[in-house]
Amino acid sequence: MEIKIQSIHFDADVKLLDFVEEKVGKLNTFFDNIIDSEVFLKIDKSDVKENKVAEIKLAIPGKDLFAKKQGKSFEEATDEAVEALRRQINKYKGKLK
Repeated sequence: MEIKIQSIHFDADVKLLDFVEEKVGKLNTFFDNIIDSEVFLKIDKSDVKENKVAEIKLAIPGKDLFAKKQGKSFEEATDEAVEALRRQINKYKGKLK
């Protein structure tokens, strides 16, 4: 699976990029046929503390899965988005059977 990461309006450090790649890469253990994934990391302009947004789009055969989560840190938002995608993958696999 190819993972494309884009940080919008800021430069992400290598540690954050490695974390996101590792988390999104783990989705392969739940479903082998993931074609590629796009991750968008951005900072919401609101004044609240939870202003870090992670959007993840997975391309799988016949469908695209998407999750957008907001949190205090990019790591937290990414964790929540990956968990949401894991649930979507399990639901999709259930429909295939």
